[in-house]
Amino acid sequence: MNLHLIDWTVVISVIVLLLFIAFTSMRYTKSAADFLAANRCAGRYLLGMAEMAAGMGAVGLIASWEMYYSAGFSAMWWSGMVGPVWVILSLSGWITYRYRATRAMTMAQFFEIRYSKKVRLASGIIAWLSGIINYGIFPAVTSRFLIYLCGIPISTVNLWGFQLNLTLAITMFIMLGIAIAFTFMGGLISIMITDFFQGQFFCIVFIIVLAILWHNVGWTTVIKTLQASDESASMLNPFKSGKATDFNAYYFMTYALMLVYGYKAWQGTQGFNCSAKSPHEARMAGVLSAFRGTILVLMYVCAPICVYVVLKNPAFAGLAGNIQNTLKTVTDENVRGQMVVPIALAQMMPIGVLGLMVASVVAAAVANDDTNLHSWGSIFIQDVVMPLRKKSLTNQQHMRLLRLSVIGVAAFAWIFSLLFPLKDYLLMFTQLTGGIYIGGAGSMIIGGLYWKRGTTAGAWATMIVGAVGALLGVLTVNVFWPYLLPGLKTYYENWHWLQKLPENFPLNGMQVAAITAGLAAVSYVVTSLLTKVDPDFDMDRMLHRGKYKLEQDSTVQAREPKSIMKLLGIGNEFTRGDKIIYFAALFYSLFTFAVFATGVICYKLLDIEFSDIQWGYWWTFNISMMAVITIIVAVLFIWGGIRDMLDLFRTLKSAKRNVNDDGTVVGHHNVSDEKTTETIEKP
Repeated sequence: MNLHLIDWTVVISVIVLLLFIAFTSMRYTKSAADFLAANRCAGRYLLGMAEMAAGMGAVGLIASWEMYYSAGFSAMWWSGMVGPVWVILSLSGWITYRYRATRAMTMAQFFEIRYSKKVRLASGIIAWLSGIINYGIFPAVTSRFLIYLCGIPISTVNLWGFQLNLTLAITMFIMLGIAIAFTFMGGLISIMITDFFQGQFFCIVFIIVLAILWHNVGWTTVIKTLQASDESASMLNPFKSGKATDFNAYYFMTYALMLVYGYKAWQGTQGFNCSAKSPHEARMAGVLSAFRGTILVLMYVCAPICVYVVLKNPAFAGLAGNIQNTLKTVTDENVRGQMVVPIALAQMMPIGVLGLMVASVVAAAVANDDTNLHSWGSIFIQDVVMPLRKKSLTNQQHMRLLRLSVIGVAAFAWIFSLLFPLKDYLLMFTQLTGGIYIGGAGSMIIGGLYWKRGTTAGAWATMIVGAVGALLGVLTVNVFWPYLLPGLKTYYENWHWLQKLPENFPLNGMQVAAITAGLAAVSYVVTSLLTKVDPDFDMDRMLHRGKYKLEQDSTVQAREPKSIMKLLGIGNEFTRGDKIIYFAALFYSLFTFAVFATGVICYKLLDIEFSDIQWGYWWTFNISMMAVITIIVAVLFIWGGIRDMLDLFRTLKSAKRNVNDDGTVVGHHNVSDEKTTETIEKP
């Protein structure tokens, strides 16, 4: 065991504290809208930090560490083309503003408003299946992370010819049990509050971890070690990383395109997408993500690079030998690749700090688990069960079904994690399985929110093409190619075309997802142009504009902005503080993109090459700048998040709940839009 008694005390104390926080917030959950969307009362800082913790998780860490350990700073450079795209989408309110304006609690509910009930049901089934398959490997990856980080002995049993990893099964059961407890206590309210604290704790701990790593390894040692890497697969110079075939420029270029296409489509954090107190507040939470991202980048990049240096530099031969000996005990090659950084960090952290690190990983894992359980459990009830029912549910029946659905998702993930053999990078797998839903949903969302000409027939076409294409990709990459193809080659030795097929599938998960999305988009546009729009649909009513505007979604009003402000997307709802945050995010994005563009132009057009020493200077400045921003942002989110949390409690304490606000749609509009005097005062 790697953990000292002090470390275990830290871990247990953090878990108990989080359970107490979840318990104290339970009394505010009185209705389905509370359970599903925190009654739409969340502020930007609380929402932003909670969503970061939920979207990151231990799986996000491992997937990114796997990538950056393989590609180093080169991957960070090429990701520079994604950052500005992300910021532009956030600043513009792309999808975020209009989706929140619909007041839908799930994306499939929006699809019923925009298209039809049958589209809602079909998209709900596809979203749910895509989601639980995508999430299905998370418990196993997270639990292996904790097992190797803590040094827990592996115990296996033979069960009907199947070799069951008993340690993994028990660890997953405990972690999923904690996540279920958080979700049961108060739905999204408990999840959001605990995720906020878990996110802040995680950031603070990893600032400490990174400081220890830099002190023990040394920046000069890092640069010298990276300079010695393969010149054609450089981890320092992005223009000499040609052999890095997976996480190269083309990967991030494709990722940027998919980001625009599928922005906010993924429903793993669906509760956060609809919980902001207003459309403007949802947009500002997205703007703040431009700075929040610096925290993630530091954690994602620096830890695996330090581990790479320890394993490759002879000065750390003793420590590297111990790490390699532990890695040899991991028999599965894919799992070994995922566990390199966790196993190394376990041996590099001192007593106490290792406990903090394990506690932060547990917190991040639970934040990711409870959000996924809540999302996929809610989607099954809201978008599969409810559309099939002819009789409406009472509030108590509704909440009971939501909780039972959460248990069902957890049970599936536990079994799937034990049985499924992952044969690809984690990031590739999540892109590919997510594409089962996003492949078609991206077109349905963009067309539904921004194109009046989009039709129900177009939605059906893109949904079918996206789901079938991505599902075939999942089966081809993870089942047919690694398991069935070798046997076919042996059996049909005379089939020359079969023998010529490569050992590995020629396309990765990202490329398959992008091709599927392109075909789905074409299907949506062509089919919509060939069919008619439902005459009963009203875009203004769906977006609550003009005479349909709702008072509860209004924001601070000021004088009409000047034309240049309108051009930048700044409306009269922006306060002075909002404008400061907006322009700070804009200038930071422009600066990082200008550096990226300058480097590409110098190398590709002007034939100017920078030495490894010069690249070392740049990475020194870049990492130092991000460290300063990270500390400032951490303080800002602590202050703003606590303020938003107190405001959330005050609002929920006095708010009257609308009994009709349960996701029901009739005639292209939410039933909750109708006035009602029936309220819920007690849980």
